[in-house]
Amino acid sequence: MEHNLLTARLVKSVLLSEKTKHLEFEVEEVSSFDFLAGQFISVREPRGDKFVTRAYSIASPPRANNTFDLCLNRVDEGFMSNFLCDRELGDTARFHGPHGLFVLKPEVEDVIFVATGTGIAPFRSMVQHLFGMDGSGQQRHGGRQVWLVYGTRYCEDVYYKEEFESLTAEHPNFHYVATLSRAPADWTGNRGYVQEHVYKIVGSRKDVHVYICGLNEMVSSVRRLLIEECGWEKKRVIYERYD
Repeated sequence: MEHNLLTARLVKSVLLSEKTKHLEFEVEEVSSFDFLAGQFISVREPRGDKFVTRAYSIASPPRANNTFDLCLNRVDEGFMSNFLCDRELGDTARFHGPHGLFVLKPEVEDVIFVATGTGIAPFRSMVQHLFGMDGSGQQRHGGRQVWLVYGTRYCEDVYYKEEFESLTAEHPNFHYVATLSRAPADWTGNRGYVQEHVYKIVGSRKDVHVYICGLNEMVSSVRRLLIEECGWEKKRVIYERYD
């Protein structure tokens, strides 16, 4: 199936860690780029005599303009990640989208977002969307409790930390849990794997929606915990893998 390609022009680039960048783009062909929080785009660029296509979750909420953000790692021998990370301001990339069904369910229930690495991208989109204003001036979270459990190995790889901590300070119903599996001695935050913290949060509850994004091993582990050990309905555990 052929997709109509759009042109994204890089307008901002921020180094989040040694190999990770936050990139902001404007879409040239439209005045408003419409998508749902949690969806992704597919970047398509030529490599030799062939085209390479790679999918990336949008790391920003829907806005009333033609912009979107990405959060991505530079991967050794990874053509597209290096292509995008090497873009200079004003450079372009071709893409199609938005795509994907990894989006918020319409039911107003408490939610837990669970991410590792750049799996934080769709949850940055969802969290900012939930705590933004709708057309009537009301915040979209509807009073639900929202947890973001983010795991990584080292403290330098905790992306958007200040942003999420600021939201925690502003909104008593937003709970940010950043945990390190290889924390240094002076780390004062949470330690261990995301599964341990999800288990503490849910307790005996089964009336929560959990969204998971990250590598397959983590996604499968959290799903087993909730469905097999805690007896949750499968439909309450929504996930997206990126490996």
